[in-house]
Amino acid sequence: MRTNIQKTKNTTKRVYAFIDSQNLNLGVRSQGWRLDFRKFRQYLRSKYQVEKAYLFIGQLPGNEALYTSLQEYGYILIFKPTLERKEQGKVVVKGNVDAELVLQAMIDWDRYDKAVIVSSDGAFYCLANYLYEKEKLKRVISPNYKKCSALLKKAAREKIDFLDYQRDKLARK
Repeated sequence: MRTNIQKTKNTTKRVYAFIDSQNLNLGVRSQGWRLDFRKFRQYLRSKYQVEKAYLFIGQLPGNEALYTSLQEYGYILIFKPTLERKEQGKVVVKGNVDAELVLQAMIDWDRYDKAVIVSSDGAFYCLANYLYEKEKLKRVISPNYKKCSALLKKAAREKIDFLDYQRDKLARK
């Protein structure tokens, strides 16, 4: 008796997420809600099949418990040193992660098949556009439709989602 066994090609794609944590956090807060980072990591895994989720975040003393929790949820933290400066009489902490995010996306280029960028920042236009052209952009996830850069929307084309519509699923209770 002869059987036909058909070999199936492994079509599993390695998907990495590159997350601008400050933009994500401020983007949802500007809409009056707070993100549950544990639920968000599960959402990335189930909806977008994200294997690795890099979270680019400013490093502040006293936030060690937060960093530990985020790592337990499955994020890989990439820290940016922060600077304090006075703006209009207030102390403002700055830790722009744009360069680190783009650099990590390039360092890992051969390790992933598709990338998810989480930000509304137009600074990621060039990365999103390049990934799109090379057929490596899975999605751009913008925290806020109204505040999403027109440049980023242009680069992502039809591959953009907005967290505004996921509030019920992803809000911290």
